[in-house]
Amino acid sequence: MKDNDSAIATVGIAVSTPDTGDTGTAKTAAAKGLGTPKAAATTPGTPKATTAPATHVGRGVLLAALGVAAFSLTFPATAWGLEGMGPWTVVMLRSVLATVPAGAALLALRVRPPERRHWAGIAVVAGGVVLGFPLLTTLALETSTTSHAAVVVGLLPLTTAACSAVRTGARPSRTFWIASLVGAVVVIGFAVQQSGGVPNRSDLLLFAALLVCAAGYTEGGRLARHMPGWQVIGWALVLALPVTVAGAALALSAEPLELTARSVAGVLWLAVGSQFLGMVAWYRGMAVIGISRASQLQLAQPLLTLLWSVLLLGERLPPAAPAAALAVLVCIAVTQRTRG
Repeated sequence: MKDNDSAIATVGIAVSTPDTGDTGTAKTAAAKGLGTPKAAATTPGTPKATTAPATHVGRGVLLAALGVAAFSLTFPATAWGLEGMGPWTVVMLRSVLATVPAGAALLALRVRPPERRHWAGIAVVAGGVVLGFPLLTTLALETSTTSHAAVVVGLLPLTTAACSAVRTGARPSRTFWIASLVGAVVVIGFAVQQSGGVPNRSDLLLFAALLVCAAGYTEGGRLARHMPGWQVIGWALVLALPVTVAGAALALSAEPLELTARSVAGVLWLAVGSQFLGMVAWYRGMAVIGISRASQLQLAQPLLTLLWSVLLLGERLPPAAPAAALAVLVCIAVTQRTRG
């Protein structure tokens, strides 16, 4: 992560991109040589903002890609967890366990609580990526395969970009949208073809998860311009802790529990990899390269999920996978070279 990602860092992550909702202020500050609005640079407990050069943009792309790689293991890890636990137990335990390293870091570094104006956005992150998306996708995976669940991931970049445009006033270029649509069509067509594509209850749950996750990603990317990415997800986990602790207690008493090596490993990865470390890298990357452009890296996530499904769950990879992967990589290259 950029030079430092702690509350005492002196080098910040905030950059001016088309995704920010403070465009006018950012431009004024940039004209004075400040790079970003004064408020963002002087908020107690947050890093000072600087304009990111090309090398930092490349690092932002790498961080966002690492987040996508972590997220690609979410569905296979959920399937492992469901082998020995109920869906509510998996969801609540992953969040409670993820709060342990997040809360410990916040306490150890004596991070001040966010300003009052940021708590509404943190609540959206908590509802979207801490509770909503994990719960809806886990319930869907009770009756759906991981490959079929990849459909929602194929649509997530477009939904996130659209949500970002509405929330922040961003206006990506026509080429950006065309490449995004083509990539999404390729991913969705590939996933639907190999899974049958018959709409059912799990599809409704997945599409609902798509909407709440896009909202959480958008707010998280916006907040990561004002505080380090790990603090965004850390405070979201802390905010949701009363709900997740009570939910875990109820779920453990109501659902069957059979701990196996795979179920334990699955929940541990969901907590540490997907829920915390993956989010840290993802929000930090979005803060550098912008929400819309970062979201397009997720076009590769369904194909990565299918690969992990073969290696970890024993599913057979369809012959069309290499061609689909190449098409997705081309679309990602186009979106990354396009400026909104």
